[in-house]
Amino acid sequence: AMAKAPVLTPQADDFPRWYQDVLTKAELADHGPVRGTMVIRPYGYALWERMQAEVDARIKAAGAENAYFPLFIPESYLQREAEHVEGFSPELAVVTVGGGKELEEPVVVRPTSETVIGEYMSKWVQSHRDLPLLLNQWANVVRWEMRTRIFLRTAEFLWQEGHTVHATEAEAVEETLKMLDVYADFAENYMAMPVIKGEKTEGERFPGAVNTYSIEAMMQDGKALQAGTSHFLGQNFAKSCNIKFLSKEGVEEHAWTTSWGVSTRLIGGMIMTHADDDGMVMPPRLASQQIVIMPVIPKEEQRESVMAYVDALYAELKSKSYAGRPLRVKVDDRDLRGGEKAWQWVKKGVPVRIEVGPRDVESGKLVMIRRDQGPKAKEFLERDAFIAGVESLLQEIQDALLQRAKAYREARTCEVNSRAAYESYFASETDETGFAIAYWAGDAELEDALSKQFKTTVRCVLLDAFEPGECIFTGKPTTRKAVFAKAY
Repeated sequence: AMAKAPVLTPQADDFPRWYQDVLTKAELADHGPVRGTMVIRPYGYALWERMQAEVDARIKAAGAENAYFPLFIPESYLQREAEHVEGFSPELAVVTVGGGKELEEPVVVRPTSETVIGEYMSKWVQSHRDLPLLLNQWANVVRWEMRTRIFLRTAEFLWQEGHTVHATEAEAVEETLKMLDVYADFAENYMAMPVIKGEKTEGERFPGAVNTYSIEAMMQDGKALQAGTSHFLGQNFAKSCNIKFLSKEGVEEHAWTTSWGVSTRLIGGMIMTHADDDGMVMPPRLASQQIVIMPVIPKEEQRESVMAYVDALYAELKSKSYAGRPLRVKVDDRDLRGGEKAWQWVKKGVPVRIEVGPRDVESGKLVMIRRDQGPKAKEFLERDAFIAGVESLLQEIQDALLQRAKAYREARTCEVNSRAAYESYFASETDETGFAIAYWAGDAELEDALSKQFKTTVRCVLLDAFEPGECIFTGKPTTRKAVFAKAY
């Protein structure tokens, strides 16, 4: 029998505390010594490495190459693009002293790298033959946020940022949308986190961008999480950074640029999408350990035969693969009580646990527990049948998590066709709200008013056009609908 370990704060009682409990007990991360920073622990970092590997492969397949640019940016670089510096000013960390001396020009710790990468792109691009130039970097960035939460919003976080230069507007727009699709595909097929793709409104746009596109996910408290962004920067940064090229016709033109990124915020998204009151739940495609085998050895004289059986099982599983990668399997033979050991893996969210005792060795069987079906759902299986079916088992768990998250989102999404309906949906004190979808033709001022009154934001404007309708706030005719929600 599994003794119930110290439980987490239930999700329904206090969602933020539940979230913190999940990541602490799964040993994903800790608070750093400076307010708003985080320490990513090995189990959390292994998850980030898996995400990195998968996203990096997609970025390279889409044609970009990795480079590295400095952490320190001259303050003057940021000031070249007025909207950009204005948008980031409140969040900047600025270095004024170096080597014991006051610096002649203050140095900014990068909040994002458009300005410094733009400087070098302007040197590297001379002719249409140099285009497109597709760069990416994996780096840390610093934004001095006031209200922080581990993974979701921290003063320093890890991410990739892609920066590309194109000869035409059409190519740059195509690149922006292509990367949005890459992120959406990764979120759904690897993280099992369903997302809505859309365009940000003027009020939510990246500072200096012409258009910002995002993927928005729903967390288990009905709030939205912006999970990735892709920006069409037009010629704004090309002009401020002087990125010009000679066209085929021999005419000097300003280039068109894009930037796009996902960050360690994805780990927070994964927790808030899948974890439950027993702890973390890892989608098999990203789990650092997909299967943990636990030998159960009641008497010392049984150790040898149980371990021989376990080692053979381990070797056979290690030779198999899932989703194009070798299976990630671990044998946990630590000298701990069985119940305590099992609960550690429950809290860490390992997709499949296997228990093997003396009786299983005699009968050629094993006990299998699926994390997505609660801590008690044990199945007794033939060893060989389990091995033969392990790949489809992991895919079944992956699909089940995505389906569950989709069903949850559907249940908490509603079409709203009047301002009154919007108000009653978001005004209720209970937090049973989620996504509201409605015709939208408003402006930044209206967004601001809605945010003050209901703490809601326009998450994104859906990319497809609908039958003509009218904006529920302004009455203006429009074919666009937007997703409204409270958000992280």
